[in-house]
Amino acid sequence: MNLSKVSLEINDQGLATVTLTNPDKGNPFNGDFVKDMRDICLALWEFPNLRAVLLRAEGANFSFGGDLKSFYPDRHNLAPIVRAWTADLHMGLQRLWQLPVPIVAEVQGFAMGGGVALFAGCDMVIAGKSTKIGSAFAQIGFSCDSGSSVVLTARLGTARAKRFVMMAEMLTSEEALNIGLVDMVVEDEQLTQETLKLATRLAQGPTVAYGEIKRLFAHASAIPMQAMFEDEALTLAKVSSTHDAQEGIASLVEKRKPAFKGH
Repeated sequence: MNLSKVSLEINDQGLATVTLTNPDKGNPFNGDFVKDMRDICLALWEFPNLRAVLLRAEGANFSFGGDLKSFYPDRHNLAPIVRAWTADLHMGLQRLWQLPVPIVAEVQGFAMGGGVALFAGCDMVIAGKSTKIGSAFAQIGFSCDSGSSVVLTARLGTARAKRFVMMAEMLTSEEALNIGLVDMVVEDEQLTQETLKLATRLAQGPTVAYGEIKRLFAHASAIPMQAMFEDEALTLAKVSSTHDAQEGIASLVEKRKPAFKGH
């Protein structure tokens, strides 16, 4: 599935690769991009054998975030444009992040604004050593969008996330690693290889269990503790009846590598 600004491919292992494909302009968020992203995210739900997603971008930079050049001609009447763009983008991102499979992001070069939110909502993020990650919303007099307030809070905590956005901070990859904004930092030349290796590993894992783990942690801060304990118990009971859970036990006892099937 190749649209003008985003592409989607899925291999025979159930690993889907979503690629931002506007590298000459730094993979910006504009009207075409948000529509393509929405359509790609909706399409991911239609693959019955989906087991993991790899999110990446072509070119030297992951994404510069919002396309200010698109805003400029209509800067005195931005509200209708913002409402239209966020309607598409926010629907797509909600569907993406709620997929019941692991999502791995590969981040290189500059990642700014909404581009940071795009990868921060993923389950695992690997950045190149030279990557720079910044929030420029407040610097241009904007509040944040793209789910930034949700995914940055989940990764950093409220106070640290707020400071990142309000102070329009620019972080090195190591600084982002230290605060939990990314999960791994590797040498730039190893980034693609290492990210694919991790995504492939997750695509070969216990898919149902991964999906339920994602759901439990997504709900953990919003559900009273007693209800969360009960949800964990009933979810584990459901997951324990899957082939992969039973295979996991058998492989441990039989001292061999598990052969997960994703069901």
